[in-house]
Amino acid sequence: MDKNLPALKVRAQSSRHGSEFLIVGGIGLIIIMLVNLLRPGEISIVEIFLATTCIAAIFIGFLKTQEPYFSLTFTQNLLIYHHKIGNWQLNRANFHHSGIPKVEQGLEYLELNAVGIKLNNIDEFLTQIHPRIAGRLLIEQRHLFMQVIQKYCKNGDCPSEWLMEETDYTAPSGQIYKGLIAMFANRTQHLRQLTGYDLLLPANVLDVDIWQFSADLNRWKLNPKEFLETRLQKSKL
Repeated sequence: MDKNLPALKVRAQSSRHGSEFLIVGGIGLIIIMLVNLLRPGEISIVEIFLATTCIAAIFIGFLKTQEPYFSLTFTQNLLIYHHKIGNWQLNRANFHHSGIPKVEQGLEYLELNAVGIKLNNIDEFLTQIHPRIAGRLLIEQRHLFMQVIQKYCKNGDCPSEWLMEETDYTAPSGQIYKGLIAMFANRTQHLRQLTGYDLLLPANVLDVDIWQFSADLNRWKLNPKEFLETRLQKSKL
């Protein structure tokens, strides 16, 4: 194994162009304010609309700049997910496969806008994730989970065990977890029961579409050295 092979860092599409949004929005707002100050009369509806648009651009740019510059890192043995409050790591040996989670909707199946990851050993993953990021992911990915269970929510009445994650969890190994880690573990258990996957990577943290990224993950699993060499070579072009 080539230990000198560099890591592959992935930058999400959603985190790009933050500074451009800030600059364009700021300049536009300054111009509108100057025009309104120098021109007599009341501010027009058009100017109000343009000013609102500029403020929205500044806000979007600010949110983008708060996200990690890189959302994911691949090494030959690790997949690291970067969040603004921390990260989690997944050993390649604990990665079973990835795919696009599907949920039944009538006579058809709806694909989630996310990549699903199935683990070999949930215990190994739970021992390294920090409660803070586990709690944040529970909140941020709740809308995806609600899409998964919507079939079972008739007249707005969803099973309580899926809406309120328990604060106790006993892993298959017998290890007992409490608090946020237990809530996160219970969510992964529900996801596996309903979709076959333990973890979700939303589309907004990826640099390509969900189908391509899922294929990339499986390629990394089978031959990490070849995958890294190919992607790193492409990134230099």
